[in-house]
Amino acid sequence: MTQTTLSYPGNREPVAFTQEELGWLPWLEPYPADQLTERHWAGLVDASRAKSPYFMLLARDPDILQARTKTDKDIFYNTSNGLPRAEREIAATAASRYNGCIFCASVHSRFASQYSKRKDDVQRLLDQGTDTDIDPRWNAIIAASVALTATPVAFGDAEIEALRAAGLDDLEIVDVINGAAFFNWANRLMLSLGEPTPPTKLA
Repeated sequence: MTQTTLSYPGNREPVAFTQEELGWLPWLEPYPADQLTERHWAGLVDASRAKSPYFMLLARDPDILQARTKTDKDIFYNTSNGLPRAEREIAATAASRYNGCIFCASVHSRFASQYSKRKDDVQRLLDQGTDTDIDPRWNAIIAASVALTATPVAFGDAEIEALRAAGLDDLEIVDVINGAAFFNWANRLMLSLGEPTPPTKLA
């Protein structure tokens, strides 16, 4: 199938990290909504994602999308054990901030603020970067997320011990690793397949 590359010369792509809601424009044509089959709907997992150009682009490979989305939901929504949702979102935000993915950072920083009620601390992470000093527990989560993001094979005992020293148990440490690792990969999809747009009120 021939793909047409899309461009948006009028888009004012945001350059600052923000907790505001951004849009996203794909550089390849999303899958046509009127051609979705049962397999595509199963791949989307959540029918509301058919409104997203990002997920509709990924729907071109519905089986991979289904595996990706179920993994995403299990990491961030299955919070009966392990790390609180807010800190899973901090791991995702830290990875996204380090990778320079303004769109992903905006989404997950909003969730981090929503669940932690610490919007100012989350904004400091966005404004000052992953080296900012927040508190020992969040510092350890952010540092571990960045170490895993920067050089995955170099992540090891030092990061695990720092997380334990900050009070995290083994299940919580696994959740930090999952959240950061997933977004280290997801950022690359967002950054290579399209571009963010300004907050709706500014567009």
